[in-house]
Amino acid sequence: MLLIPAIDIQNGRCVRLRQGNMDESTVYEVDPVAAARRWVDAGTQRLHIVDLDGAIAGRPVNTNAVYRIAQQFPEIPIQIGGGIRSEETIEAYLEVGVQYAILGTKAVNEPHFVSDMCVEFPNHIIVGLDAKGGKPAVEGWSKLSKHDVIDLARRFENDGVVAIIYTDISRDGMLTGVNIDATRRLAEAIRIPVYAAGGIASLDDLRRLLEIRDSGVTGAITGRAIYDGSMDFAAGLKLIEQHGG
Repeated sequence: MLLIPAIDIQNGRCVRLRQGNMDESTVYEVDPVAAARRWVDAGTQRLHIVDLDGAIAGRPVNTNAVYRIAQQFPEIPIQIGGGIRSEETIEAYLEVGVQYAILGTKAVNEPHFVSDMCVEFPNHIIVGLDAKGGKPAVEGWSKLSKHDVIDLARRFENDGVVAIIYTDISRDGMLTGVNIDATRRLAEAIRIPVYAAGGIASLDDLRRLLEIRDSGVTGAITGRAIYDGSMDFAAGLKLIEQHGG
C-alpha cells in the first residue's frame, strides 16, 4: 500500500480545506516545494498535488508551483488534479515530469473524455471520484452529480484508467476517520486500484485500510492529519512495511 501525502495549493501556498470549503483553509507552508521536500525526505514514494484554484476556475492556475515540484523531485511520481479539462493541459503536465493526471469534474460531466484521454495517454490517467451519499461532487465540490459512483468507476475501469481515487467529501479535512464501508464497496466492485482519501486521521485509520487491502484498496492519501501531527507520516510508512509493504 502507498501512503501518499497531499499537497493542496491555493494562491501559490500549501493549504488544507475543511470539506472542500475554499473559505476555510489553513496555510501549512508558504512554499509548496518545501512541503514536498518534507515528505520526500520522510520517505514518500508518491506525491498527490491538487490545484485548488484550478478546480474552481476549470483550468490550471498554480502551474508554476507544480512545475517546480516536478523539476525538484524527478525521481518521485506525481499525480496532479484540479482544473484538468483538456488534452493540452494533460500533455503539458506530462512534459514537465508529472506522471499521472487526475480527472474529476470533466470525467463525471463528460465520461467520453476519459476514454479519449486513456487512448492518447495510456497508463497516465487517474479518475478522482469525490462523493457524498454515493453521488459524485463536481465543480470544486460545489455541486452533486446524479450519477452513481460505482457505475462510473466501472465505466472508467473499462476505459483504461490506472486507478480511482475515492474521497468521502463529508469527511475530508475533518479528521473524523475514513469511510471504510464505502471505500471497500467501491474497491470490490472494480479490479483496478482504489486510493482512499478523506478523513484519514490516525494510524488506526491506516490499520483499518490495511485490513481491506485485499479488496483492492492499495493507497491512502492523507493531508491534514500529517500536517497537524495527529498521524506521524514516518510511523505510517513503518506500519505499512510491517504489514508487508
